[in-house]
Amino acid sequence: MEEKMKAAVYDEFGGPEKIQIREVAVPEVKEGEVLVRIKAAGVNPVDYVVREGYLKDALPYQFPVIPGWDVAGVVEERGFSARRFNVGDEVYAYARRPVVQHGTFAEYIVIPESYLAARPQRISWEEAAGIPLVGLTAYQSLYDAGQLLEGQTVLILGASGGVGSLGIQLAKVKGARVIGVASEKNHAFMKELGADETIDYRNNNVGEAVKAVAPDGVDLIFDCASGETLQQSLLALKPSGKLVSILNQGEGLDAGIDFQYVFVEPNARQLQHLQELADAGQLKVFVSGTYALDETAEAMKQIQTTHTTGKIVIVP
Repeated sequence: MEEKMKAAVYDEFGGPEKIQIREVAVPEVKEGEVLVRIKAAGVNPVDYVVREGYLKDALPYQFPVIPGWDVAGVVEERGFSARRFNVGDEVYAYARRPVVQHGTFAEYIVIPESYLAARPQRISWEEAAGIPLVGLTAYQSLYDAGQLLEGQTVLILGASGGVGSLGIQLAKVKGARVIGVASEKNHAFMKELGADETIDYRNNNVGEAVKAVAPDGVDLIFDCASGETLQQSLLALKPSGKLVSILNQGEGLDAGIDFQYVFVEPNARQLQHLQELADAGQLKVFVSGTYALDETAEAMKQIQTTHTTGKIVIVP
């Protein structure tokens, strides 16, 4: 008899009311895959973007869809040739597959073992589940695309959100000067994470405010906000500087700007580095709320406000 599990599921694109909690089959473990019992699953803005159907032309999908791409859990079963981890090992992963279908808002997930890294041990399950997508996004944006170096100045737009808050910390690990942009109420939070200067996008022209604290301009803009904030900030980018965005794909940008769009990919080696940083106390994850699996629709409503500080997490 096939095993069943509880999962959040939707059968068509639309709002949070499309989410149902029901019993589904536990996926079969195939070659190179492992079954992970989910202890916590991070919620990200992309989860509602996918559910609304905004990425349906970019990402192949198959209904019914279990949402969620962040996971921390325990290895329960291993398929043929999956021997990097033992049953009982505690792991975490960014679980986005080529086809959107089997996500992490469930009791179990089957995932290629190559996606997994050992989870950080010095933080909670909830905090560990909050790292993969935002941590890898910040890592691939700042280190790979941005080629950030010690002594450079980076401007992070939307610096108090999930990606931005990890971005501040990863930039400080590299030895960069960090200017964080967010609303005033989040300035103390950004300073706590390591931001050297903070700017309120609401009452300033961001570019002019940045030039006031960094007259020579910035080496890198890491855009996690886009819109008017991004357009204003371009004034502060050095002629030799680089712009990396996780939202803007080049629309409305001067062709002369050194620009790269980043859509995060699974990377176990980078997850291992993030795990080492977290266990060394150099990476903190602020979990602002936890939700039961039955409350998945509520969690997705909260993330859709786009005003979540830090991370929210589902605990099956």
